[in-house]
Amino acid sequence: MLEAQWNYPTAITVAEHCSDKLAQYCQEAGISAPLMVTDPILADSKMVRNALGACRLSGLAIQLFSGVQGNPTGQNIETGIRHYLEGQHDGIIAFGGGSSIDAAKAIALAANQSLSLWEFEDKGNNWKKADTDVIAPIIAVPTTAGTGSEVGRAAVITDEEHQVKKIIFHPKIMPVHVLLDPTLTTALPQPLTAATGMDALSHNLEAFCSPSYHPMAEAISLEAMRMIMHYLPVAYLDGDNIQARTHMLVASTMGATAFQKGLGAMHAIAHSLGAVYNHHHGLLNAILMPYVLAANQPKINEKMGRLGRYLALTQPNFDGVMKWILTLRQELNIPHTLADIGIDSQQAQRIGEMAASDAAASGNPVPFTATQYTDIFNRAVDGTLTN
Repeated sequence: MLEAQWNYPTAITVAEHCSDKLAQYCQEAGISAPLMVTDPILADSKMVRNALGACRLSGLAIQLFSGVQGNPTGQNIETGIRHYLEGQHDGIIAFGGGSSIDAAKAIALAANQSLSLWEFEDKGNNWKKADTDVIAPIIAVPTTAGTGSEVGRAAVITDEEHQVKKIIFHPKIMPVHVLLDPTLTTALPQPLTAATGMDALSHNLEAFCSPSYHPMAEAISLEAMRMIMHYLPVAYLDGDNIQARTHMLVASTMGATAFQKGLGAMHAIAHSLGAVYNHHHGLLNAILMPYVLAANQPKINEKMGRLGRYLALTQPNFDGVMKWILTLRQELNIPHTLADIGIDSQQAQRIGEMAASDAAASGNPVPFTATQYTDIFNRAVDGTLTN
């Protein structure tokens, strides 16, 4: 008998300037003293200053924590927890890209627990160790269209001591309300628009390819990829195009909704590379994408045919999908190889071993060994797509 357990997202508001009502949504969630978590660059931005000012005018005892780096670390979370406790906060505003939102969720989970953050790594039933009554409510305001972390129940945090990314999980760190405001994304530079947009594509593509059973996720991923095909190039070329920015925010959220079905080798390798080399996660996925697809081809030909037909490609099969992705990468000025961003093969064996043990590997259509992951990594370094 077929059995499945599904958990789908939360309250989501999609509208221009919906972030102007941030204070109202905090109050509705019972948050009177929020800690806003963001990164150092956004901390000095007009959008953050405006949000802080509006919340204070509404009577919220809001404070700012901006000590989040591009790949958030355990130390970032510990520092954030100190700010949360010292400020006597009762909720969190996650404001920024995926790194800020992931850090915010980790802080919300661990701040009032008796156990350390790493005790909640996504292994077995670790999440059941948490005291759910003390997990802080979160309002999420994404400023990039890529990770979809705003509708995720997990946070990816780097364990600096062991140089590995760990997935921290608990169902209750799903934000209670998400504000998708396209006006906050119009200033995103072209390289970040490209990298985050390709990250959204990687989430939807890997979810679609995952062999696990989740028809709702599969359908969502298909439509999101169609939206990305049409709107990512527009957002890249015309950053002020509100329609394109809106659809990319939604497609990003859809990707993180869909990848409850599973991720795969792109993320397994990207997580490993991010921990070792500290490169942008979305850019890594964008570079790795065709090499992983090529390695998975024997198991995904039928799905690539379905995807090709849904996207109305002139060549609705694996080769057609690959051609579309390679062309899209060129249009977005995505580097073709890892070598192009300064990554060589010196740690190939280590990366292969890390990728094989990464949590995302379990969703890949082919259960690659560490040796096979090393081979995929080497191909991505030197640009070899075919045997």
